[in-house]
Amino acid sequence: MGGSSPCASCKLLRRRCAKDCIFAPYFPSDDPHKFSIVHKVFGASNVSKMLQELPIHQRADAVSSLVYEANARVRDPVYGCVGAISYLQNQVSQLQMQLAVAQAEILCIQMQQEPNLPITQMDQDEQSLLLSTNFNNIPQCFNFASSSSNVIQDPLKRESLWI
Repeated sequence: MGGSSPCASCKLLRRRCAKDCIFAPYFPSDDPHKFSIVHKVFGASNVSKMLQELPIHQRADAVSSLVYEANARVRDPVYGCVGAISYLQNQVSQLQMQLAVAQAEILCIQMQQEPNLPITQMDQDEQSLLLSTNFNNIPQCFNFASSSSNVIQDPLKRESLWI
């Protein structure tokens, strides 16, 4: 800032904040924790070098990313952001599987209620989801060995339900 109130980095590093301080626009004095965590993870010198190498219009986004990555690294020192991304990808996969199971169960119920109705056309998203699904985990609705029997088999529970 160069004025009466030094930026958060100059306060933390206990130095005078020059007019051309590279940290001042991105680490205001009213948010010292923001610089503190970035400094703890990356170091002030490295952050300064990174910011100097970037065009001015990209620096704010870079600081935002550094703050996010530093927070993630403090929460998860081993994996950092990658751990968060992996967790979210896992969650998406599990939810897609649950959706596929629910869709299969709906189809089974529809087929049980009205077995002579033709199956409706699936849109492109439904087709790609079903093609990418691992069907080993989806309950098999019908025992096709004997099509006249009214038995629903659930391979996960290893039991048959008579209806």
